[in-house]
Amino acid sequence: MKLRSKESYWLLKNGLLNSYPSLQKNISCDVLVIGGGITGSLLAYQLSSEGYNTVVIDKRDIAMGSTSATTAMLQYEIDEPLYALIEKVGENAAVDSYLEGVVAINTLEKIVKALRVDCGFSKKQSLYVADSKKNLEWLEREYEARKKYNFEVEWLSLIKIKKHFGLIGEGGILSKSGASLDAYCLAHALLAFSVKRYGLTVYDHTNAENIEYSEKGNVITTDGKSTIRCKKIVFATGYESQNIIKQKIVKLISTYAMVSEPLPKINSSFSDTIFWNTEDPYLYMRSTADNRILVGGGDRDFKNAARRDRLIDKKETFLVEQVQKLIPGLKLLPDFAWAGTFGVTKDSLPYIGAHKDHPNSFFVLGFGGNGITFSVMGMKIISDALSGKHNRFLEYFRFDR
Repeated sequence: MKLRSKESYWLLKNGLLNSYPSLQKNISCDVLVIGGGITGSLLAYQLSSEGYNTVVIDKRDIAMGSTSATTAMLQYEIDEPLYALIEKVGENAAVDSYLEGVVAINTLEKIVKALRVDCGFSKKQSLYVADSKKNLEWLEREYEARKKYNFEVEWLSLIKIKKHFGLIGEGGILSKSGASLDAYCLAHALLAFSVKRYGLTVYDHTNAENIEYSEKGNVITTDGKSTIRCKKIVFATGYESQNIIKQKIVKLISTYAMVSEPLPKINSSFSDTIFWNTEDPYLYMRSTADNRILVGGGDRDFKNAARRDRLIDKKETFLVEQVQKLIPGLKLLPDFAWAGTFGVTKDSLPYIGAHKDHPNSFFVLGFGGNGITFSVMGMKIISDALSGKHNRFLEYFRFDR
């Protein structure tokens, strides 16, 4: 019998990269970031670099929430097609959000280079494949919308897709802007760098049990009964923010991922590209730096973690079968499989900014398949909000939209 872990590939690949103390005293700061995943680490890097006395707390070990489970396919594309998003939120908000996704990927590349860290970051192209003739119709419409707004895209016929990538598909959009990375590794690197360079303070195994809001500043009491006095709070707590926000802003989805054993060789056209298709739920796939194939999908409504995790073996088999339909003849031997939970919003846009029920606070909730790129956008958005600068995305991503 081959025993395989149900832990994420990233955790087993990297191990516990850094650990921090729990908070055992009363402290004060300018900005408290609650959440030490990729979102919180990006925000902490940004804010501490700007001179804010910044503290990060996380109730787990650093990056052990959704960050440890993400497949980290970085795309400017949003789960809602551009033409459909325009119909939902208007041309400016839709096009600006798509364009800012391209900027976010380039920003992330600059950050990785500045940190000089090997976190598997790689610029890649992205291929969006029509899985059926029915879905081909609207994907062609999506291609025309992107061309209209000057995105770097190319239409590939089913013949070209088969020839260049070995995939079965009716047609597809090839985009120039995309990337992949190891988000767990990057989150740790961002915090370690910020601690050393900018004086950031990090506490793990520290839970914010109670928050008292006031115009003079907020007071947080932790599970260890320590207090944190801060001028501002930034919540980077993902779908768990639903526990403190009264209105329902997100639908929770269970998702599954599988990583294969290393392949002897992966051709460059495949390794330089991330793939997803038009099925609902869609299948997505990319290679890793060590010649494995990472596959995600099989989404279903989230009920509870136990039910989600019981399906891992079944979903692993499903993902392998789906890849073999997409790439006939490819033999994948599963090595790791795991499950995660993410949230989707009514328009596939994130919620970033202030909330009326939480004074002196901001939220960066990058829900959907673009959580990391939304989080990169959040760095600038929250920076501007703290300094009182205008930022149009505070309007686009507000809670009461």
